[in-house]
Amino acid sequence: MDETAKIVPTHLGFIVDGNRRWAKEHGLPSSEGHRRGYEVLKKIAYVCKDRGIKYMSAYIFSSENWGRSADEVGYLMKLFLFAFRHDMRKFIDDGFRIVFLGRRDRVSQEILDIMDEAETESAGNSDATLAIHFNYGGHAEIIDAARHLAADVQSGRADLAEMTDDKFRQYLYHPEVPDMDMMVRTSGEQRVSGFALWRIAYSELMFLDKKWPDMTEADIDTIIAEYSHRNRRFGK
Repeated sequence: MDETAKIVPTHLGFIVDGNRRWAKEHGLPSSEGHRRGYEVLKKIAYVCKDRGIKYMSAYIFSSENWGRSADEVGYLMKLFLFAFRHDMRKFIDDGFRIVFLGRRDRVSQEILDIMDEAETESAGNSDATLAIHFNYGGHAEIIDAARHLAADVQSGRADLAEMTDDKFRQYLYHPEVPDMDMMVRTSGEQRVSGFALWRIAYSELMFLDKKWPDMTEADIDTIIAEYSHRNRRFGK
């Protein structure tokens, strides 16, 4: 690998798309696509950590996904409950910090409790951060930030006349998670679907034709190589 290929993004984000279509192509129920997608997500998180990527974001369930069939949503909630309960411990023991970005409404208390526990127990880890966008919407995040800002203005804790980008971002979900350097969407779709709208304002975008369950370690190296050759100007 040449020197340029060793340049890695600090924050790499994924829209993990294509689980259901992957299952259909393989003659499997959609639930198996989601299960396979989750197994791949775990592997990719470790690959990113091994490559020196400090922050990995994964868009796993949007606020719009509640509109899917009751059977599919029910299966996904069971999968998330199993995953959060059984696999977070290993992530934490292996040095990951875990954070969840999204609203808490409509999520069961059982899942919320496990999420809170994972965030608390991993807070001191610094090897890599896994930012899980769960029950997340990009518009919702900015609206929630504006609501909290309005409350601070009303109470005198904030002054709109002094508002800057850096000050506003402190109202985002987990503001310590930096802007995204590279955003990747699988499955061939070329849209951002509300993913991290504030944080991807100047991100490099990459769209892969393969579906998420087919992602491999080699794909991460391809993404890093592509990122290394991009000329980021940030509008300048």
